[in-house]
Amino acid sequence: MANKKKEIISVKGVAINLVQRNDEDYISLTNMAGYKDTLESRVVVSNWMSTYYTLEFLSVWEQFNNPDFNRMGYHTVKNESGRLIMTPKRWVESTNAIGIFSKSGRYGGGTFAHRDIAFEFATWLSAEFKYYLILEFQRLQKEEQQKLSLEWNLQRTISKINYRIHTDAVKAHIIPPTVTKEQASYVYASEADMLNVALFGKTAAQWRKQNPGKDGNMRDEATIEQLIVLSNMESINALLINQGMPQGERLVQLNQVAITQMTSLVNNHHIKQLANTAEAKKNQ
Repeated sequence: MANKKKEIISVKGVAINLVQRNDEDYISLTNMAGYKDTLESRVVVSNWMSTYYTLEFLSVWEQFNNPDFNRMGYHTVKNESGRLIMTPKRWVESTNAIGIFSKSGRYGGGTFAHRDIAFEFATWLSAEFKYYLILEFQRLQKEEQQKLSLEWNLQRTISKINYRIHTDAVKAHIIPPTVTKEQASYVYASEADMLNVALFGKTAAQWRKQNPGKDGNMRDEATIEQLIVLSNMESINALLINQGMPQGERLVQLNQVAITQMTSLVNNHHIKQLANTAEAKKNQ
């Protein structure tokens, strides 16, 4: 499970590392513990984990989020006689937990916990510290959403610019000079629908027939991945038109472009973030 997207936030003068694991935010407990004791952060984390309430909370979180959680291992460590002593390493090894993990490294290493667990740890540290942690975490999320929104709008703008390049190529190389406006519109629609078929597998008319209750058109309903590919296809189609390639041949080539690029984009983590933001904006 590879870690992605590293960030650093500052809470009450403490620098705290954040990473993403499987698209979830994990916060450094080691850094957070420094708020209480900068020299013995591991002891602070261990002391928090060595309470029955904390183990019960960790167990509940794992049961809701981890299908491979070892409940028997949890009950074994919970029911041991003597003083309870728990560490992140022992917890993971005993229960196959995923809510906490440790990573090595001079900078950015330490014990990390899912944000739900990290907020619980912050409650144990200090109510004030937890409040500022939540504020800073929300600020970071807001900044990320704004950044993704700007990238989304930029991509829409690029798509519109490329569409103009595409239609100019159609006008210069496909439409005969003496055609009527009606004929010109038909040729534009034909080229647009050629792209629609290459990417969406259907024409605009077919989409409208299948979606009678929706406003707009199929491109308004497109995903961020589809818009990116459509933008690329328009530029490629303009080039192929300039080369004099017949529409039928262009359709085959552009369909292959769509398949290849869509396959790549749907597996791209950053594009998934853009797609999730776009979907959220549509549902607002």
